[in-house]
Amino acid sequence: MAGFRSLARQVRDSRSDLALRRYSLRKCLERFAPYGHRATWDHLCARHGIGPEDRAPDPARLMRALEELETARAVWLGYEAGFAERRRREKHDGLRRPGAFDDWHRRTWGGNGVARCDDPAVHPAAPLAEVLARLISALETEPGTGCPVCAQARIAWRQDLDSEPWSGPVCTGCGIVVPQPVLTRAALAKARRTRLDDLASVA
Repeated sequence: MAGFRSLARQVRDSRSDLALRRYSLRKCLERFAPYGHRATWDHLCARHGIGPEDRAPDPARLMRALEELETARAVWLGYEAGFAERRRREKHDGLRRPGAFDDWHRRTWGGNGVARCDDPAVHPAAPLAEVLARLISALETEPGTGCPVCAQARIAWRQDLDSEPWSGPVCTGCGIVVPQPVLTRAALAKARRTRLDDLASVA
């Protein structure tokens, strides 16, 4: 099975058929897709003017999409290296049992779904690297009351998410499933009392 870097080389190979290069970019999302596979693809297509079903997209647009994905992946890998080093120190100091934060991180190892968007058509508009930098900053500071990506305070609890975790707080601004460790207990309690239907009826 080809890894991310090998697939990225295939995307860059100007001698290859455009359909194959596009396919290789889609395969990259099986290795790294911050919003989830479909939402990350929708994001890249929207930002770089690629038709989601276009089998022969403009090579320059394809390359810009790959570069955005690679830049974001570098940001996340840097964070994961720091996280792994922290866990090594904790284990050395006798802290073997991971906490809730580490449980969240385990589900997102590799960067897949780290800022999952349950609705593939609703996701942040900013570049992926910028979104991940905001998320990492929130993970490394005290919990807050709003979305770490768009600062929206209207967060609703969803019981029917399409993947693990099967329920959780969803930002009604940018669409991400907000990592619970970045929210205060009061913000989580407020989200649990708020349903998306409630917000829709107010709008």
